[in-house]
Amino acid sequence: MNELEITFSSWKQTLAQLAPGSELDAVQFLTLMEPEGEEEVENALSLLDEKDILLNIDSLDFFAPSADGAVRLKLEKELVTKNALISGLAENDPLRLYLEELAGLPACGDPELLAREYAAGNEDVLPQLTNLMLSRVAERSFALAGRGVLLVDLLQEGSLGLWQAILAYEDGGFEAYCDRCIQRSLHKALTLQARAYGVGQKLRQAMEDYRSADEKLLSELGRNPTAEEMAEALHMSVGETAAVAEMLETTRRLQQAKQEPEPEEEEQEENQSVENTAYFQMRQRISELLSVLDETDAKLLSLRYGLEAGLPKSAAEVGQILGLTSEEVTARETAALQKLRKEG
Repeated sequence: MNELEITFSSWKQTLAQLAPGSELDAVQFLTLMEPEGEEEVENALSLLDEKDILLNIDSLDFFAPSADGAVRLKLEKELVTKNALISGLAENDPLRLYLEELAGLPACGDPELLAREYAAGNEDVLPQLTNLMLSRVAERSFALAGRGVLLVDLLQEGSLGLWQAILAYEDGGFEAYCDRCIQRSLHKALTLQARAYGVGQKLRQAMEDYRSADEKLLSELGRNPTAEEMAEALHMSVGETAAVAEMLETTRRLQQAKQEPEPEEEEQEENQSVENTAYFQMRQRISELLSVLDETDAKLLSLRYGLEAGLPKSAAEVGQILGLTSEEVTARETAALQKLRKEG
């Protein structure tokens, strides 16, 4: 298996670049941390908490850790959709018992006022404040029903996030602050469950397969493969292939944006690895031979192979820039490459 053109191991540098209060794609995080042990993952999550960085789970597919788990997750999702969680569960179900207890808690009081009192040192208001905010934990947990973590576990993780928020609160909008902490805790739980399910490992393998197929097709076809050709080579749908390509490009951009330089020896090894790829070799060769082409064809190949901006463009994108159709771009690209081969 060919190694990826990108280095995945510098997670500290990658996370250090993220602005406080920003977001990080959960799948990107899983891919980045896939080679690391549990202690390093916990360290990374602690760093995200310190910088108030939210793991964005939008691209995290629905998954289930087991067949039994899948059945329960489906049931919870259906009951939430029908607004029938309590009535639809068995009387002795732990989730139902908790929700019944939650429904019986008093709902009076102003959370913002109570939070200020607690921050000022009045610990007597803590139980009331906590009980008032637990409904927000339930609301945000219900929104994630069926996504890989059972509701009883989501409620527990969300409650932990709420508790941490209350203890750390100093000033500002209390409810918004709690919502952020609850959401961060819930998304972390989903991300860790996805890691246990092997999502990061599977995506990393898919990215490695993508790079290998890209290099192979590029060498065989003498041009950038189309999305359909890549999908066929990878035995994926076009949409799945596009998602892997986007994640690969995102990882590359993060790697290129690293603020701290790699040690000289490691950098030389990485450069040598890149230079050995068919993709790099073809780009380098094309760059050397462009002078034999007319201005339009030279520009076309530069755009197609990313010789100017560093990232290759599709035939449609090149066509928009040069005022050509996709078919014209493909035809001119093929003719130009044939001419370069004769020159070479």
